[in-house]
Amino acid sequence: MSTHANHPFHLVEKSPWPLTASLGAMLLTSGLVMWFHKFSMLLFSIGLISTLLSATQWWRDVSREGSLQGLHTKKVVTGLQMGMILFIVSEILFFFSFFWAFFHSSLNPTAELGGVWPPTSIESFNPFSIPLLNTAILISSGISVTWAHHALLQNNHSQTIQGLVVTILLGVYFSALQALEYLESPFSIADSVYGSTFFIATGFHGLHVIIGTIFLLISMIRIKSALLTPQHHTGLESAIWYWHFVDVVWLFLFVTIYWWGW
Repeated sequence: MSTHANHPFHLVEKSPWPLTASLGAMLLTSGLVMWFHKFSMLLFSIGLISTLLSATQWWRDVSREGSLQGLHTKKVVTGLQMGMILFIVSEILFFFSFFWAFFHSSLNPTAELGGVWPPTSIESFNPFSIPLLNTAILISSGISVTWAHHALLQNNHSQTIQGLVVTILLGVYFSALQALEYLESPFSIADSVYGSTFFIATGFHGLHVIIGTIFLLISMIRIKSALLTPQHHTGLESAIWYWHFVDVVWLFLFVTIYWWGW
């Protein structure tokens, strides 16, 4: 397909990655069921590997189209930005359902829970230990990623890399502390509605932190490869928006599930 067109839109070429990614996602979910019921991780591993490979190839093509082939015009960039905004809105609604479940049970605890929240059999976490440290870590990472963004706008690549390295290290530190918290947890996901809402909400947030860390890492690699410029860095902007969303969700999690639910 010719890249010379009399319109500003990008008509994508044929690609196998949507099909392979869909098949990988199907194998991933089916593999989870087999893992839980048959205690076999084979199908899950195949689905995970195929999904990751498809995503890597697909995003590589998108990066080439935007950075090397010049196909991401202002109209295309606007569409990508609106797509990211709508995706974050859908994520907000996703987490809203977890908060709804939490308040549904915590504001009117049933007799089975002892009529109190947390339930009588649950020893909750001290919010002023690891959770407070994780809060400081994410707030600091929000500052460092903003520093990186402003440095890129000023065409200061060294400070951009420094800011992203600090943010990525803080994200990894947060994930390590949350893993430690899970290992030391005095309750499990099977311990009443408290355990299920706690681990589902904080677990999905932890997954988003890992995804956001990878997102920023890929953006840093693209900057080091001179594929992002002060005028054209939609990928980094999207990663920063996503990271700030993760920060804000954690603040709500800390205030409600950790502190208020203590």
